[in-house]
Amino acid sequence: MRRKLAFIILIAVLLSISLAFTGCGKKELVKVRLCEVTHSVFYAPQYVALAQGFFKEEGLEIELTNGQGADKVMTAVLSNQVDIGFAGPEAAIYVYNEGKEDHAVVFAQLTKRDGSFLVGRNPEPDFKWSNLKGKKIIGGRKGGVPAMTLEYVLKKNGLTPGVDVELDTSVQFALMAGAFTGGQGDYVTLFEPTATLLEKEGKGYVLASVGMEAGEIPYTAYFAKKSYVEKNRDIIQKFTNAIYKGQLWVEKHTPEEVAKAIKPSFPDTDEDILITVAKRYKEQDAWCKDPILRKEALELLQEVMKGAGELKKESDYDKIVNTEFAKKAMETIKQ
Repeated sequence: MRRKLAFIILIAVLLSISLAFTGCGKKELVKVRLCEVTHSVFYAPQYVALAQGFFKEEGLEIELTNGQGADKVMTAVLSNQVDIGFAGPEAAIYVYNEGKEDHAVVFAQLTKRDGSFLVGRNPEPDFKWSNLKGKKIIGGRKGGVPAMTLEYVLKKNGLTPGVDVELDTSVQFALMAGAFTGGQGDYVTLFEPTATLLEKEGKGYVLASVGMEAGEIPYTAYFAKKSYVEKNRDIIQKFTNAIYKGQLWVEKHTPEEVAKAIKPSFPDTDEDILITVAKRYKEQDAWCKDPILRKEALELLQEVMKGAGELKKESDYDKIVNTEFAKKAMETIKQ
């Protein structure tokens, strides 16, 4: 009986030691709450980083939510509902100019062009921006980068919003496609894969890339409260590392490979549509090759904001942007 008891105790001890060693070898992930402005193939490097395990390699577990608008993303960041926001840098400029002490700091950039496409009700094989004269366009929320970039493009092509063309900025970002298919407006600007899905369903036709017409602009970036960045420098660095790995991966792979990699983030979208969209974004050079938001890029964004009448005072680049994490990622991660 004693020998049997001793044997049971020995087995229990060995099992405990085994579990202890297993626990020591397992890397515990740190959860980071990330809120994105919308869910789009436009942000492929981020979804690649998730699918390829780049965040996990850095010891991070990403809890991703959809804010459905830059203003809502910023609200979530400032109210501590999330740790990191992903939206247009204009949101950080607005908050800083309001004089908020614990304002948002941008630490990594993902896209460098407007990712939306102009969608019309009919095919226009010889489309020209002048075709929009006298028409109504659903163009995004007033004060948001999509609406301001569209206004910039219209003016560039000799069309003055409110005079030559009606720009509807009253429709919420997430409701724009539904408003258009419901009969509102003559044209709408939509992100992918929504634009291509509408085209496939015969409810609209992709006519032009707003991003190609507008040129390069810091369109979407990652930011966090100044206090969060200061207290969690290691997390911000690891997050930026993962994003940079995603950018490098996308740069080196074909649209077909990108589409396959991001499929888990778009389970209800056909892979052929994902390929088409990834090819479009690759061709227009929409994705940044590194995560640094440069000074001249922010200056251009602020020029666009001033032109749209949404900015009276320019913000200091060094207050809004912190590039040290992006630079370190580029120094330590081999291409």
